[in-house]
Amino acid sequence: MQYAPHFSVVIEENVFEMYKKTLFATCFLLLSNLLLAQTMKVRNQPYGDYRLYHFGINVGLNFQDILLTNSGTVGDGETWYGTIPNYSAGFTVGLAADLFLNPYMNLRFSPMLCFGDKEFEFVEPEKKESFKTNVRSNYLMAPLDLKIRSMRLNNYRPYVFAGVYSAVDLGRKKDEPVLLKQMDYGASVGLGCDFYLPFVKLIPEIRFCFGLSDILEQNRSDLTDHSLEKYQKSLSKGVSRMIIFTFYFE
Repeated sequence: MQYAPHFSVVIEENVFEMYKKTLFATCFLLLSNLLLAQTMKVRNQPYGDYRLYHFGINVGLNFQDILLTNSGTVGDGETWYGTIPNYSAGFTVGLAADLFLNPYMNLRFSPMLCFGDKEFEFVEPEKKESFKTNVRSNYLMAPLDLKIRSMRLNNYRPYVFAGVYSAVDLGRKKDEPVLLKQMDYGASVGLGCDFYLPFVKLIPEIRFCFGLSDILEQNRSDLTDHSLEKYQKSLSKGVSRMIIFTFYFE
């Protein structure tokens, strides 16, 4: 009987330790659930990314540019230099078809129409003369991209992409001071983010296009005013560049 008080104290200490551990575990679970409730949200379209294929539309803006290489003297002692002094925004509209490859990669085909123009300025520094002209280019582009996505967090998912494209100029006019070739091709890279809304996926994206061919037309048999030939002859090469800001709806 003399050990009963000691045994009682041991039991009380064990019960107290168990109580503390239980209280700590309960508080930890409650705090974890509270933090989880603050960071995790109900996912919209939780299985939308796992469809084998889906379609969408896109609208946006484009800015067209050309990297020019000047050839120098063009005759009669004149030396003309061509530049692109300003950029103006054009309108872009198109479609999208997306093929599921794996949870982090998709193959996307997004044909689009890019309406815009380019402003050329030619300067003769010795005579201090200048000449400006606009060239309208309405490109039918056909980009094919590999889209690489991060893990999804709540209702958004960033991604990057890279691919190739071909383009046909549907808006070129002959008998102008500068004439561009009808066909072009190149590579494109960019980034964007998928935003999952209840009924649609909104995707803002920026695309950088790098042409890989010379698009300056050197054969100007179409010109009726031969005094304009010097402007085209002052340029030996031109390679297209374009930036496209797009919103996809899928």
